[in-house]
Amino acid sequence: MKFAKLTASTLAIAAVSAAAATARDNVQVAGSSTVLPYASIVAEAFGENFDFPTPVVESGGSSAGLKRFCEGVGENQIDIANASRKIRDKEIAACAANGVTDIIEVRIGYDGIVFASDINGQSFAFTPSHWFNALSPEVMVDGALVANPYTMWNEIDPALPAQEIQAFIPGTKHGTREVFEEKVLFKGCEDTGAMEALVAAKGEDDGEAACISVRTDGRSVDIDGDYTETLARVDANKNGIGVFGLAFYENNTDKLQVATMSGVVPSTESISTGEYPVSRPLYFYVKKAHIGVIPGLKEYAEFFVSDDMAGPDGPLAAYGLVSDPELAATQAAVAEEVPMN
Repeated sequence: MKFAKLTASTLAIAAVSAAAATARDNVQVAGSSTVLPYASIVAEAFGENFDFPTPVVESGGSSAGLKRFCEGVGENQIDIANASRKIRDKEIAACAANGVTDIIEVRIGYDGIVFASDINGQSFAFTPSHWFNALSPEVMVDGALVANPYTMWNEIDPALPAQEIQAFIPGTKHGTREVFEEKVLFKGCEDTGAMEALVAAKGEDDGEAACISVRTDGRSVDIDGDYTETLARVDANKNGIGVFGLAFYENNTDKLQVATMSGVVPSTESISTGEYPVSRPLYFYVKKAHIGVIPGLKEYAEFFVSDDMAGPDGPLAAYGLVSDPELAATQAAVAEEVPMN
């Protein structure tokens, strides 16, 4: 099948407001800003190649999208939630309480989380320990747990540039934040020995929570919008380092340079092999109860994970998605409408 005009410009065309839908014959999607560009590309191609209206795709973050998804079943509720993390047990319970019981989980592929700064600035080679020591309210200094004294990256490690610490990280409603906390902050907390000290001082639960907390003195800034807002912050503050999805970075290499993490350059290749340490699967979730009621819903879900779209030679891979080696199993699960256990 041939698809017309599959370019990055599809983002502006397909990611329209829900207010643009004049009737409930559209598939309605909301959620992850990381999944947004992929869903937008699929939505435009779907509208051009099928006898259904172009799906309405909104952003807002994984948590916000899943919250809307779990509000209920019916024409006034969205059909699909995009997510850059798995749905949580408490969200499944919230869905069930509102009658959303049969949920189809669809893994579309993989993405990396990267750390990027101004294209004309200094280069960075990071480890999780660097980021924990930069952002945690309490860090280990000379074997003791103290209030974070660091204001410059080279104070943490002389091998890092003499540049002020200014980080722009995903806000708590974004699925990217959870992965950043788990694979960067928590890992750095363990590697520096702070985990043991925090647990000893605060107890296991509070100590582990402290491992992923961030300082509130302005060195770390939560970004509640999408990656374009993070890019704008980095552009306005040349000392800033932003946390982005790999695909967004790869489509903005004229403005950003990327750091290594644990000695590995992020790329589709290093993510697909598992070498790059900060990567995650991407998902969308479908209300099975809406299939057969909302025109084109199943067809859209099947089209999204088709070889033509999500395969290694498709437009999603061209935009930056790392194709799922188990895509055939996902295709079968969607075709058979298999809900989560």
